[in-house]
Amino acid sequence: MSLLSPKKVVHRKQMKQVRHLRGVETRGTTCAFGDYGLMATSSAWVTNRQIEAARVAINRHLKKGGKVWIRVFPNKPLTKKPAEVRMGKGKGSPEVWVAEIKKGRVMYEINGVTEDVALRALQLGAAKLTVRTRIIKRLH
Repeated sequence: MSLLSPKKVVHRKQMKQVRHLRGVETRGTTCAFGDYGLMATSSAWVTNRQIEAARVAINRHLKKGGKVWIRVFPNKPLTKKPAEVRMGKGKGSPEVWVAEIKKGRVMYEINGVTEDVALRALQLGAAKLTVRTRIIKRLH
């Protein structure tokens, strides 16, 4: 299982900056590739494991048909100190990578399948994510 993470980063550790999740997304808010998309209706951090789990759930329902686009990438490291370690002695090591998802962001897109198959696949994918979502259709 290959989890999403950047190959190379300038700074290994970042500050959390939760204020980045305020407001609504201005880019990536429409279906650009597929006919159906999964749009976030709340803001949150989504981990690389959640993104991968949703992708697997979507692909499993599509079987061999259709194409899936992942429109988000986890490029923010979150650090954690080991269990039962005293306070101090510096910041912990990076443990998980997250994507900052704002309200309005299209996270996944599907093309090449019927509407009912696409809707069910995106529902299964949405169940793996911590953000509230809705399914959107491309306007032709």
